[in-house]
Amino acid sequence: MSAMATTQQPVEEKEMSPPAKRGFFRYNSPLTQVFLISLVCFCCPGMFNALSGLGGGGQIDHTTIDKANTAVYACFAVFGVVGGAAHNIFGPRNTLLLGALAYPLYAASFLYYNHHHSETFPVTAGALLGVGAGLLWAAQGAIITSYPPPNRRGTYISLFWCFYNLGGVIGGLFPFSFNYHRGSNAASVNDGTYIAFMAFMLLGVTLTLLILPPNKIIRDDGSKATKFTYSSMGKEGTEILKLFTNWKMLLVLPAAWASNFFYTYQFNNVNGVLFNLRTQGLNNVFYWCARMIGSAGIGYFLDFGLASCRKRGLIGVAIVAVLGTAIWGGGLANQLRYKDGKWQDLIDFKDGLRYAGPLLLFFSYGLLDAMFQSLVYWIIGALANDSQILSRYVGFYNAVQSAGAAVAWQIDMHKTPLITQLVVNWALMTVSYPLLVLLLFLAVKDQETRGMISN
Repeated sequence: MSAMATTQQPVEEKEMSPPAKRGFFRYNSPLTQVFLISLVCFCCPGMFNALSGLGGGGQIDHTTIDKANTAVYACFAVFGVVGGAAHNIFGPRNTLLLGALAYPLYAASFLYYNHHHSETFPVTAGALLGVGAGLLWAAQGAIITSYPPPNRRGTYISLFWCFYNLGGVIGGLFPFSFNYHRGSNAASVNDGTYIAFMAFMLLGVTLTLLILPPNKIIRDDGSKATKFTYSSMGKEGTEILKLFTNWKMLLVLPAAWASNFFYTYQFNNVNGVLFNLRTQGLNNVFYWCARMIGSAGIGYFLDFGLASCRKRGLIGVAIVAVLGTAIWGGGLANQLRYKDGKWQDLIDFKDGLRYAGPLLLFFSYGLLDAMFQSLVYWIIGALANDSQILSRYVGFYNAVQSAGAAVAWQIDMHKTPLITQLVVNWALMTVSYPLLVLLLFLAVKDQETRGMISN
């Protein structure tokens, strides 16, 4: 455990204020602040997801998006860890603002590419987005894991995932509607698609200004949501190094690596290969809807399941493991139907039964993604009640998952056989399940009195 744990006591035990006035619109409530960060992520990462989910970033040639996203996730892998330190030094609002600014720049780079076909701008913007995403997601993770009351952590996480994924749903409608009448042989989505993404991302930048400092967040019982004091660069450097020998983080590592690794295969080589452009956009809507359903379902169970905290976590891992095995098995059956990157007669959403099977598979991938990631966030949230510690934990998680994604985009760019990509994805998720079970047994108390673990 971080050295911070030796000096900070659980905030529920002191610094109590009179019970706060209840209500969703109380500006300094955890629920309102989680809702605000959800809107920020709806506009920025949510729209980025819709853009990436098109397959090739809306371009028929996947090479540019592979290079750009390699840059995104390579930089994210570094700044994911650094993002936790930035949050603790500058606070969530400034960290979020700096991070969000990179998103509209990334969308603008593909608008530029539509006219000039130069990879320099998208790849450079991708690198900057990796920096920004590291900052944004570290602050986001600290907010959604430390602000909620312990017995409502799953609900708040699912609320975040639902609104965040709604960005992918709305964003998926842009390419579907703006490119509805374009032929199957179009080389890219039109300019209006990228402009719409930029507009929402700029709105997200503005919304970051509404985030309050952590020490102003009061729960309904009058307690402060978390104890936050601004840190220093020296202290954060020391705490970051400790993460790489922290046994809890080492147990999370395979799940973190797997959690973004599968996007490349699913977006580029399922959605991007089997379907025409307008149908890719429609599929995105279903994919992100599935993520909303998955996160809401697992979040409700993790908070209200008829079992203790540890047992709910264990059952959650079992549910995700069974579902994941079935879905990746279906993915294998689908992959055996076509060769690497080749599907001569692109599927359109009007093709009836021919469309239904691949759509169900793509929908199921989204469902599994949200359930898996919401479960991991819930487990991480049970590891501390201090936003500084949790920002580092989430930063580590984001860094590892981004390193995995960077490798995955390079694997695809080098034309690795699709069957190999699928098997590696399936194996990574399968390895993570028993390690999460071990973490729950060793770290999470069977009876959640304060939402804490044994140190």
